[in-house]
Amino acid sequence: MNKFILFIQGGGEGGYEVDKELVASLQTALGSGYEINYPEIESDESAPDFGWCQQIGKYFSETKSAVILVGHSFGASMILKFLSENPVNKKIEGIFLVATPFWDGNEDWQSGLKLQENFADRLPVEVPVFFYHSADDEEIPFSHLIRYKEKLKGATFRILKEGGHQLNNDLTLVANDIKAL
Repeated sequence: MNKFILFIQGGGEGGYEVDKELVASLQTALGSGYEINYPEIESDESAPDFGWCQQIGKYFSETKSAVILVGHSFGASMILKFLSENPVNKKIEGIFLVATPFWDGNEDWQSGLKLQENFADRLPVEVPVFFYHSADDEEIPFSHLIRYKEKLKGATFRILKEGGHQLNNDLTLVANDIKAL
């Protein structure tokens, strides 16, 4: 029986298309035995979180069995928001987050993206959480990873010296951690 992965793309114009290379890399590195669902998330400018949590919830609820969650950039941050603000009635085998922004700005557009102060306490218990961040990420500063390290003491943090925001479109490291579950 295949293990099921829900992969949530990064945001921005063309984010879905750009992240197709990450999904292909992950599938290749995982090999057979893993099925990746990669739905296209549409932004709704009128919603505080641009409608992402609702869509993640929809795709999450459609999974038939235990699920592994993988997110990139904006999608990774919205996975954390969704899981910390909604009841989870499905087994999650692991959470794998790449280049995850930590929203803490005072701009109006960020208010619906921020995590609650106690978000770490509200995540599903006994589910391994992994963060991956490249020191040379040109879009999400490395300081965002440090913020997560301060809040999520039990998570695993994989720091890459280089690879940029897309980790050179190589998710072999993520695949290795998934296979080790």
